[in-house]
Amino acid sequence: MELFSRMITLTLQLSVPLVLGAMCGTIAERGGIILLGVEGLMLLGAFTGVLGSHLSGNAYVGLLFSIVGGGIFGYLYTLFCLKLKAHQSVVGVGVNMFASGITAVLLKVFWNREGMSDPVASIPNVTVPVISEIPVIGMLFKDQSPYLYLMILIVATVWVVFYRTKVGLRYRAIGEQPFAVQTSGINVNKYRYVAMVFAGVVAGVGGSFLSLSQNNLFVMDMTAGRGFMGLAANIFGGWNPIGSFLAGMVFAVAQTIRFYASDIKIPIQFIQMMPYLLTLFILLFVGKKAKGPEALGKLVK
Repeated sequence: MELFSRMITLTLQLSVPLVLGAMCGTIAERGGIILLGVEGLMLLGAFTGVLGSHLSGNAYVGLLFSIVGGGIFGYLYTLFCLKLKAHQSVVGVGVNMFASGITAVLLKVFWNREGMSDPVASIPNVTVPVISEIPVIGMLFKDQSPYLYLMILIVATVWVVFYRTKVGLRYRAIGEQPFAVQTSGINVNKYRYVAMVFAGVVAGVGGSFLSLSQNNLFVMDMTAGRGFMGLAANIFGGWNPIGSFLAGMVFAVAQTIRFYASDIKIPIQFIQMMPYLLTLFILLFVGKKAKGPEALGKLVK
């Protein structure tokens, strides 16, 4: 029972960046923006979070930096896609490459170090009194990162906005038939800009979890493919907030098994490959059958 409890706790912690990466892709692509730059946006969020914590000495200021930075980068991403009409897939790849390069340069600028930053103030785990003592569900509230609760709030908010508001109905329609929506007098690009700012914010929060909660420093390319795994989870989840959440949990389980499979007599490299093999499997086999928004990549004037 104790082992099971530890595995559940670890799964929940590992799910945070994966689910938030998936949610970032869901928010963007339901409105027709192809977002291959989740990895880069998360990496930038991880760096801005550490930078804010370093400059202020307060980890929560670092979280605020990652939120603001994510929103700005999300806006710039949309500017390239909609205003400058750049190929959206190329923009995504470019953002990933830019994030990897610029964070390496800024490490040298702010810390005069290569590879990683100095340690900074981090956001500690919390235990909710009383509730944490309840059998079974208590593990959800014992020694957990505040990011876990923020993740659940984000997923719930996105689902409510998508499926219980007029704004969400319009936005989902934009992802399917943007020209029809535009003829009804709705500013399609305005909706896309706002959605991408929020997608950037979500990616920034997901990245800052890695540098301010799971660790207390920034390491080059520390997202380590989690953005791409988030995109796969978005596809696996059918571009649906709840589906993306559940798919992200599946990937988190695969990562958890990697930590507890040391007794298996196979090379450790194969165990470490499990989450990434699962990603490839989903993209190759599930992705072919998945039906995304009809207007992915389509622009309007």
